[in-house]
Parts: sequence; C-alpha cells; structure tokens
Amino acid sequence: MLITLYNLKNYIMYDCAILGGGPAGVSAGVYASRKQLKTIFITKDFLSQSTVSEGIENWIGDINVPGLKLAQKFEEHLRAYAGDFVDIKTGEWIEKVTKIDGGFEIKTDTETYRAKSVLVATGSDRQQLPVPGAKEFEHKGLTYCASCDGPVFAGQDVAVIGGGNAGFESAAQLLAYCKSVTLLNRGETFRADPKTVETVTKDPKMNTVVNTEILEVHGEKFVNGLSYKDTETGETQKLDVTGIFVEIGSVPTTEYVKELVDLDDYNRVKIDPWNQRASVEGIWSAGDCTNILYHQNNIAAGDGVRALEDIYVWLKTK
Repeated sequence: MLITLYNLKNYIMYDCAILGGGPAGVSAGVYASRKQLKTIFITKDFLSQSTVSEGIENWIGDINVPGLKLAQKFEEHLRAYAGDFVDIKTGEWIEKVTKIDGGFEIKTDTETYRAKSVLVATGSDRQQLPVPGAKEFEHKGLTYCASCDGPVFAGQDVAVIGGGNAGFESAAQLLAYCKSVTLLNRGETFRADPKTVETVTKDPKMNTVVNTEILEVHGEKFVNGLSYKDTETGETQKLDVTGIFVEIGSVPTTEYVKELVDLDDYNRVKIDPWNQRASVEGIWSAGDCTNILYHQNNIAAGDGVRALEDIYVWLKTK
C-alpha cells in the first residue's frame, strides 16, 4: 500500500495532489481511490466549461445530459469512491505550487498542502465575447461549444466567430446539420492551418467574412442576428442568424505553476502525451490546460486516467 503519512510539523505528505474538478481531475480522483493512494483533491467547484450547455450529446454513456447534471454526476461519482483515500477540498483557490524536499507544496487561499506528486487538471476558461448582447443571449442562441450544442441548431443559419483551428473545426461540425455557416474573422488571414481552411471552405453551405469587428448580438427572446463592422471600409453590416458559436480562444488556468513547469505560448502545460508528464519530475497535467491538439470531455477524462496510472507506477517504483 502506498499510503505515506508524515506527521512532521503537523502536516500530511499526501501521495498525490489532484488539482481541478472537471472530467480530467474527477477521473483521476476515482482511480486514485481505487488504487488506494492517499490523495488531496482540491477544486473551487465541480463546474467545468460544459456546465453552460443545456444538452451534451457526445458524453459516452449518456445520450443527452445537461452540462450542470453532468458536473453533479462527476461530483457524486468521486464522493462515492473517495472513502478514506481521497480528501476532497472545495471552495479553495489554488495560488501556487512549489517544489520542496520530497515533493511539492500546494498553497490555496486558505490552506497549505503537501504531496509527493501533483496532477494539474484545472482546465481553462473560454474567452468571452465582449460586446453588447453577448452575455444576455448566452444559452439563448449564443454558445461557446459547438460539439455540445450544435445539433440543437439543425436546419438553421448560424455564425462562428473566430478564424483559428477551433473556429474552423466548429464550422466543420456545424456544416453537417446547419442550413448555412458563416465564419467571421477579425483579420485578413485565418490562423487555422491552410489544409483545414481549404477543406472546410469547399462546402457550399460555408461562408467566410474577413476584417470584421463584432459590434453587437441581437435578439428578442433568442438570438436573431449580429452586427459587425468591416474594418477596411468602416461600414456596418447585419447578419441574420439564429445561432452564434464563439471560438476566440481560451485562457488556461495555469498561473499557479508558471514558475514551476514549462508552458507553451498559450500558457498551456507542455506534456509528454505518452504519459501526461510535465517538464518537472513529479508533475503531470491533463485536460484543457495542456498543449494537446483536441480538448473535449471524453478526451480529458481519458487523459486524467492515463496520468493517474502513470503516477501510481511512478510512486510505486521511485
């Protein structure tokens, strides 16, 4: 058994600290309990990005589940398995993780914990669209997750805001069932890779508009359009759509480890995808805060399991 308790200076040295209450963290937490690792599980809450979705249709095992319900099921599953092995701490903000002799120190806004290993799984927050009407019509036609909410807009005219890979990947999903998809890009050129742009724009239902500045989201009870400025001509245009998918980037929640592990240009933790290890021995990362290619609930859950499996082997053989 790998439980290791050191009653030095009145603290416990946990085998593992899991940071984050989304699918990656919760999956790792369940596995940590099953493997009887003494674990500290820290999260401000269990409300991952998908809680904004009224119906998730791609979480395996549930044909359709509201995002909030899925988050509740995550918490229930973890608490059912936690037992004497996983200490769950909610309502705490992680401020910093530092290296100490024999492991790491995790400082939150209220407590300090120590662990031999750390799994960083605090995800990311979507960049919000900062224009009038965006907040008012969120969940009423404006969404930040095409894979979660796209099928609701079958047969409708929709818009995607953002010209990176995420924007074009969302457009590709939406083209499968929407009447038309119009992608609005801030600049003259797209940030997505050329092959993806070429493939998606071949679809006759796909339209692209460049040099745009989004001005306002319009609607009554639900979205019925948006207005934007052509930054070359200065003219204002209105686009009639009933769905708006925002893909203008995300902000990884990694500030607390920026001085400890290597991050990429987007502040995502650099990992070895073979085992989820970060650049510092004893640190793993999984989910949306990592520099992997795709970010979804199912992928994050699997990555959390892979990380915990490797943490267990590392603890057992070190």
